[in-house]
Amino acid sequence: MAEIRALIVDDEPLARRGIRQLLAPYPDIVVAGECRDGREAVRALATVKPDLVFLDIQMPGLDGFGVVRVHGAERMPVTIFVTAYDEFAVRAFEAQALDYLVKPLSESRFRATIARVRERLRSRGASGRIPVPTATGALLLDEDAIDWIEAQDDYAAIHSGGRQYRIREPLSALATRLDPARFARIHRSAIVRLDRVRELRTDRAGRETVVVLRDGTRLPVSRRRLGQVKSLLRRSPRD
Repeated sequence: MAEIRALIVDDEPLARRGIRQLLAPYPDIVVAGECRDGREAVRALATVKPDLVFLDIQMPGLDGFGVVRVHGAERMPVTIFVTAYDEFAVRAFEAQALDYLVKPLSESRFRATIARVRERLRSRGASGRIPVPTATGALLLDEDAIDWIEAQDDYAAIHSGGRQYRIREPLSALATRLDPARFARIHRSAIVRLDRVRELRTDRAGRETVVVLRDGTRLPVSRRRLGQVKSLLRRSPRD
């Protein structure tokens, strides 16, 4: 397997050292950096660009959930929350964490986590083609063919060139399989391909913002995601 670059974020030096020691038996995982607090973590995520982050939750200043909020959940690498408390598990998985480890960390539990990390990164490496059911069998839909995706109860509807394909997979899982530089979750119920966006439009009262796609489709942008969407659109090349 290719090298996995890991970032360790914890305000306690002993905790950071402990994760380093647990990673020692895995030669494919390289510690690319360590951070003592959330602010350092936000900077490192942007500069180091790790594949994996071990993220403490309770830290002075900006906590682990704050790091995810500032950096953007959709842009986060594979995230493992590490904490001394088990009360934050629900919030951790809502933040799209792959796993949640409670200190003190055991070797067996850590081994299981690393197996999940490798599987997730393998699936990301194989991303770009999503199998979708059709009347004649499964079709491998290329990422380049996707215009936008919407949540429909327990399904996701993938819109591609005027056609729609439904698969039984939540948007949060699909988001991990798509290139975060090309796709953005603009609402809890929608993901768009950035170069399919024609314009970002806000009503005169400033209460509602929508993206308008090239085909005229209008999709709402949630307020909490608006800043991130604007930033991604500025960096995304479009005709």
